[in-house]
Amino acid sequence: MFNFSYTLDQIQEAAHQVIGVAGEEKIWIFQGQMGAGKTTLIKALAGEMGVKDQVSSPTFGIVNEYSTLTGPKIYHFDFYRLDDPTEALDIGIEEYFYSGEYCWIEWAEKIAEFIPEDFLLIRISSNSDQSRAITIQHSKDVN
Repeated sequence: MFNFSYTLDQIQEAAHQVIGVAGEEKIWIFQGQMGAGKTTLIKALAGEMGVKDQVSSPTFGIVNEYSTLTGPKIYHFDFYRLDDPTEALDIGIEEYFYSGEYCWIEWAEKIAEFIPEDFLLIRISSNSDQSRAITIQHSKDVN
């Protein structure tokens, strides 16, 4: 388990740390209350990974695809508005999850039964308006 705190003006350094801890893991699950800063961190992560596209939450479209300058694709999912987990199958999540590309998932608890066995769990909590705490665990270490 890896823990650290950061202020919003340190978000690029926080993104750099997350990438370092992730290693080769491609499935990243972001947990946190509404407004904790999941999408803000994802924007910083995308910038660190060379995404030049506009990054936004795919709340209504469920998934956004981003290209990086170095080649890998990043699929950003937001399952907040999903009512039935099987709806995720209709968009082909299994193909995304097992594509070998990065999959960054917000509100993964809505589709828990479809999440691959190996993933990186990134928990974000708000310490204050400007400060966040992150806990990162690889799935093999999650209780």
